[in-house]
Amino acid sequence: MEIRVLGPGCPRCEEVAKRTLNLLAELNTAADFQKITDLKAIAQHNIIATPGLVINGKVKCAGRIPSTQEIKQWLEEESKTAQ
Repeated sequence: MEIRVLGPGCPRCEEVAKRTLNLLAELNTAADFQKITDLKAIAQHNIIATPGLVINGKVKCAGRIPSTQEIKQWLEEESKTAQ
């Protein structure tokens, strides 16, 4: 699974990263996790507001902090798709 947290490193972006990493550990799921802070790289995902969460190339959320339950659901969905 490939996960990207998009944002300049603000507290909101850090919260999305923290929630995602905690859930990966809870679900015992391996992932290629990266925080993307470069504005040009962020723009390639066609989001106009950060933080953004991209899982397996799909923008799941942009411009807000998703709930832990939302992130968990997306991780589980993408995990099933990858199998």
